[in-house]
Formats: sequence, C-alpha cells, structure tokens
Amino acid sequence: MKEIDKKLIDTINRYTTSGIEQQVDYDKFYLYSLITHSTAIEGSTVTEVENQLLFDEGVAAKGRSLTEQLMNVDLKNAYLFGFEWTKTQTPYTVDFLCELSARVMRRTGSEYSALGGTFDSSKGELRRCNVSAGIGGKSYLAFQKVPQATADFCAWLNQAMASVDKNDVVACYRLSFEAHFRLVTIHPWVDGNGRTTRLLMNMIQRQLGLIPSFVTKEAKGEYMQALIDSRENENSVIIQEVMMAQHIANLESRILQYQKTLNDTVNDTVKLNDTASRLIAVIKEHPEYTYDEYAQVLGIGRATVARHIKKLNGTVIHRIGSDKDGNWEFIIKL
Repeated sequence: MKEIDKKLIDTINRYTTSGIEQQVDYDKFYLYSLITHSTAIEGSTVTEVENQLLFDEGVAAKGRSLTEQLMNVDLKNAYLFGFEWTKTQTPYTVDFLCELSARVMRRTGSEYSALGGTFDSSKGELRRCNVSAGIGGKSYLAFQKVPQATADFCAWLNQAMASVDKNDVVACYRLSFEAHFRLVTIHPWVDGNGRTTRLLMNMIQRQLGLIPSFVTKEAKGEYMQALIDSRENENSVIIQEVMMAQHIANLESRILQYQKTLNDTVNDTVKLNDTASRLIAVIKEHPEYTYDEYAQVLGIGRATVARHIKKLNGTVIHRIGSDKDGNWEFIIKL
C-alpha cells in the first residue's frame, strides 16, 4: 500500500473518532463548504459565511455579482437533488447526467448556436460545438463523439460501482476521483463541467459511504495542473493522488480546528468551575466509575456530578457501552 493511501486511512479514522460529525448542523455546513469551494474554482468570490446567509436567510452578499450568487444557489439545489437521488440506487444514464448539469446551470446557462446546431446549457443539453482547455489549451473530444463517449462513461461507472469493494476505502475514493477525471475530460457540456463533475464525485462518495472531498480555492492551481498532466500523460493516478492529498489536508485542518474549539471549551470550563476540573481528573483515573462513585470521591452530590457530566458529554467525553457496564472515553487529549 502506498504511503498516501495509509495516511488517508489514518486521517479518516482520526476524523471519524473525533466526534466532529456529531456537531449540530455539521452536515449542512459541510455541504456549504463543498458548494463554496466548487464555485470558487470557477471564479465565484462568495464566502462560506455569505453563502450561509444567502441559503438560510435569503440575504444577498453586498459587492457580489448576481451571476455568482445565482451560481451558488443553483449548485446548492443541484447538490440537494443529487444527494437525494443517490438514495434510489438507480443506474447512471446520460439523461440523468444532463439533468444534473441542467440544475447546476439553471439560472446561469444560455442558448448557443453552433456548427452542430442550437443547444441550451441551462437545460443540460450536450454541447454541439468544439471546446478547448483555455487559451492555448488542447481541444477536448469532438462534439460529434460526446454522446457515445458519455454513454460509455455511464456503462463504465455503473459496472465500477457494482464491483468495487465498499470496505476498501482507498479503492472507493480512487473510483470517485477517476469518475470525476473521466467525465471532465469528455467535457460533455459547454459550461459547468467542473461543478457538475465534482458534484458527481461527491455523489459517488456518498453512495460508497465516504466523507465527501473537495478542492479548496487555494489549491485551484495545483488541481488544474494535475488535470492537465493526467490528460497529457494519459495517467489518471496523477489527479487521483492530488485529490487524495487535498482531502487529507482538508480533514486534518478540520480535526485541528475542532480540537482547538474543544480545548478552548474545556479551558473555559476549568477556569470557571473547579468542580469540573476535579471531575475530569477523576474520570481520567477511573473512566468506569458510576455517578455515585464520582460523587463519593469528590465529596459532592450525585446531582452535581450528573449536571457536570451532561455539559462534558459530547464535547470532552463520550460514553462507550451501557450505563451499567460501560466507561467514559475522552474525545480530546487533556
């Protein structure tokens, strides 16, 4: 196993045992991160806080263009649609991918007249013109070949999803990164390919029981170069490992941020309440004790012990096993 694969597994294990996912509204705010960073790669300057206000309260951000705010709203709705669709276990089809693209481009797409005819990106229609990867970049697949290539992609993805070992976390992540790379390389649409294919990647990860990954706006250059290098060298391992390294870095950052928050909470509790500090010390020594035993050791009432443990439970400690035969385990190191 490669070193980066081992590091991914270790980081995920620490992330899942940290308790971070048990925070109130964590899923919602993680989703907002996925959306904000994906649109940022495409030029949006809307921040996560601004998106929270936009999504939850309908408050538009001052100084941001209408187009970029609509881009974020569309992507949010596309994610909600896509994540709900993953529950159906329906095979991927070209029509479905076009529906996904249509939702991504709902308010910012437009109609085009090209060599191959008229098509509308706001409806998710496959491109009928040739496109290249930026100024001086190589051309993507000729538009005449896009329908069949996209159908072949769906056939490959359905087979890969059916055969992948869901217990092999590394293989599952590599599959999701491979799917993203293959589809964005076909470039089925005239616009919105990046957002749509990253959404597809996150949907696959959700279906496989993985923590969704994203590329931060700060890593945009490395990400784009890895896509180019993978295409030019016909080696998708390049982009897979860049995406994997990004995911590790993002999870590590969230773990550190969460632990700092918990440490600050504990420090504040200890400063304000000597009883909590003494209780924590006893729990460290005797995580198996009952409330009555803690009360006896500390010389306080059982109700006082229960009140302090209620405050600590879920942030500093959590219960392993039953109330009778279990024990307390610390979420963070103290």
